[in-house]
Amino acid sequence: MRHNKKRGMKLGTDASHTKAMKKSLVTALLANDRIKTLEPRAKAIRPDVDKVITWAKKGDLHSRRLAIAKVGDKEVVREVFEKAAQGMWADRNGGYTRIMKLGPRKGDGAEVVIMELVTEAVTPKTKAEPKATVTKVTPAPAEEPKAEKPAAEEATAEAEEKAE
Repeated sequence: MRHNKKRGMKLGTDASHTKAMKKSLVTALLANDRIKTLEPRAKAIRPDVDKVITWAKKGDLHSRRLAIAKVGDKEVVREVFEKAAQGMWADRNGGYTRIMKLGPRKGDGAEVVIMELVTEAVTPKTKAEPKATVTKVTPAPAEEPKAEKPAAEEATAEAEEKAE
């Protein structure tokens, strides 16, 4: 049985430390728009950041209170809700964060990344015209060229026509 076991990444710590770490990382990302952290931590907070931004797009009081509980800082939540009200993520249905890898850390080789909020507008993909399907075409049997009548035969045929 899974009593008192939460899903998600533990990040090498106990549950309370993981919860506090994720809360502070989410707050830092929303306050600064970009943070430098480890790859597993960035992947762990991505769903939380997406939830907060989705609540900000909704904009009602209940969503604001949920966001304050998740982030823990009223000022940061106010800024995020203002950005959403101005239409920063209006055309996006998700994918509010971007993770760019920097490479391994020198001391222990842990993968370091930069995680940032995406601010660019979404460009819809243009549908490529379907490629023409190649059908197997069997070549028509080669027609034999009609043998031309020799000039002597043509002359005799013309002479016969004139005679008649």
